[in-house]
Amino acid sequence: MMHMTFYWGIKATILFDSWRTNSWTSYLLSLVALFAVAAFYQYMEDLRLRFKFLAVGSKRSPIAVPLLAHAPFAVAGPPARLATALLFGVNSAIGYLLMLAVMSFNAGVFIAVVVGLAVGYLLFRSGGEEDLVVVENPCACA
Repeated sequence: MMHMTFYWGIKATILFDSWRTNSWTSYLLSLVALFAVAAFYQYMEDLRLRFKFLAVGSKRSPIAVPLLAHAPFAVAGPPARLATALLFGVNSAIGYLLMLAVMSFNAGVFIAVVVGLAVGYLLFRSGGEEDLVVVENPCACA
């Protein structure tokens, strides 16, 4: 039976019929795996954004570019654009799989994914690069 509301319990089907948890061991291992995949998602997003910035080859600082400015992709060659698109596709697939795992409506799965995303953001994406763009943007309202 598929749950349509959040529930607590160790019996859950995650993503596939073959991924069922029936014991505390299998449930906790599944939560650890989902936590790790969610943190890996943030790592891949950071990697994709850094690679995209390098692939563009722009000589302008990202701080000087307005938030809504279009990146000059004409500078990057087709292999760099293809690699950036491939990273985007892989990251999108991981994100959708995490979303589907949360749609099992198991509260433990939800918490493991959200905490994994938060820890991954803290470890890989909270270096302050995003904040610099907002602080130094001349279009931003004080």
